[in-house]
Amino acid sequence: MSEYRKYLLLDDELYDYALAHTTAPDGLQARLIARTADLGDSRRMQVAHSQALFMTFVTRSMGARRALEIGTFTGYSALAIARGLPADGTLVACDVSEDWTSIAREAWSEAGLSGRIDLRIGPALETVGSLPTDPPFDLVFIDADKESYIEYYEAVLPRLSPEGLLLADNTLWEGKVVDREFNDEPTRAIRAFNEHVSADPRTEQVLLPLADGLTVVRLTPGAPRPRL
Repeated sequence: MSEYRKYLLLDDELYDYALAHTTAPDGLQARLIARTADLGDSRRMQVAHSQALFMTFVTRSMGARRALEIGTFTGYSALAIARGLPADGTLVACDVSEDWTSIAREAWSEAGLSGRIDLRIGPALETVGSLPTDPPFDLVFIDADKESYIEYYEAVLPRLSPEGLLLADNTLWEGKVVDREFNDEPTRAIRAFNEHVSADPRTEQVLLPLADGLTVVRLTPGAPRPRL
């Protein structure tokens, strides 16, 4: 692109400065972060706190009432979305792990949000396939196995409201997307997803350098709603 490249390279000091000027986790969030940290390397699957805040802001600001999450883990992102929903809003949360989501259930209960979250255990494509296209979802968040991202995207687009947003996590993939030394299956899958979305005339998108990369997608205004 020929436009002026307006961006910053973050070092630890600048990143810490940004965190210091971001609303800190509350007690419940801090406990969920700590409990997830006890899982060892798997804790990397938890969304960053700044990203969770952003997701709450987006959910509340757009007035979302129906949301869908693919990949729930220990529930931090679901907690963020549910907090942005109105009292009668609903989040359908999809995951395959009873163990990880048992931690999520406790956090949601403590937050008083269990009534807003409909947890579905099983393969997400089967769960999504069982959902009607109407009423559509106002917000969709994809954060599951990277190899299935394109399939998830195609499955949820016909179920997305014309004014809705789709968020896809990890789309910078620790910088591996531009490092050709990495050619493992998840890296290839994220590259393929990014290319698939950017070439899709049905949608518009922006890849935000937030946390590990967050792609925000909306249906192209005026275009027919995708169909199954």
